[in-house]
Amino acid sequence: MKNLLMTGLALTALAAFTAQAQDTSSGTQTSTGTWTGSGELGFASTTGNSRSQNINAKLALNQETDQWKNSFFADWLRSKGQVTVTDAQGQTLKQFDTTADRYDFGASAGYKLDPRSYIVLAGRYDHDDFASNRWQGTVSIGYGYMALKTDRTQLSFELGPGYTEYQPATGSQTINGVTVPYVASRQSEVVARGLVNYKYRITDNTAFDNTFLMEAGPKNTYLQNDMGLAVSMTKKLSIKVGFQVRHNSAVLPGIRHTDTLTTTNLVYNL
Repeated sequence: MKNLLMTGLALTALAAFTAQAQDTSSGTQTSTGTWTGSGELGFASTTGNSRSQNINAKLALNQETDQWKNSFFADWLRSKGQVTVTDAQGQTLKQFDTTADRYDFGASAGYKLDPRSYIVLAGRYDHDDFASNRWQGTVSIGYGYMALKTDRTQLSFELGPGYTEYQPATGSQTINGVTVPYVASRQSEVVARGLVNYKYRITDNTAFDNTFLMEAGPKNTYLQNDMGLAVSMTKKLSIKVGFQVRHNSAVLPGIRHTDTLTTTNLVYNL
């Protein structure tokens, strides 16, 4: 079934990227029909009494024509730092090890029914070595509605059914007073997917955005909220502060439900 998820995501991306070509060949492409978006990069490093390295990168692309409303995203996070471990002899040691390793990507293709409403096919996949789920992927189809669209404000909603599959991370359980690893089998279920996307331009060079995603099923409910504040330095370059929250309602013993990520990135507007 994981292959089915990846195939669905690939078809979603293909539909989004071919939409522009279809509109161009039929002569319906609008002035905003080209792909626009931004790329982000953040890096931090410390040495001396403590040692750490952190890097994250993001890519977001959007396209809108008379007939299509499409998007694509990809994120990557990797961090290393000093951690305390206990060796086989019971001695406590400090070593420089990976503390975060995550990548995720996704796409959506929306076919407009009128200037405000559209049918959307969406898919996403993420892999995280340090989260409550080792990997999880979702494909869905739904209805989207642009509730508000002005020069300064945009507000849209998406809702529909989907299918998700995920591999829970290794948890722990206590047997006869001894804590041992516990690995659960791969999970899959039908979910209800909801998305709320809000953008507001505070001033000519300051913009706020917030995206809330929900994938709710009988076994697990996944929630993700991404909030960002960007300040433009030039037409192409910005500084952006972001805060992300990820939450899974069902996790194995010894695993936390919620993960957060705070970033300060340099943004290049495409």
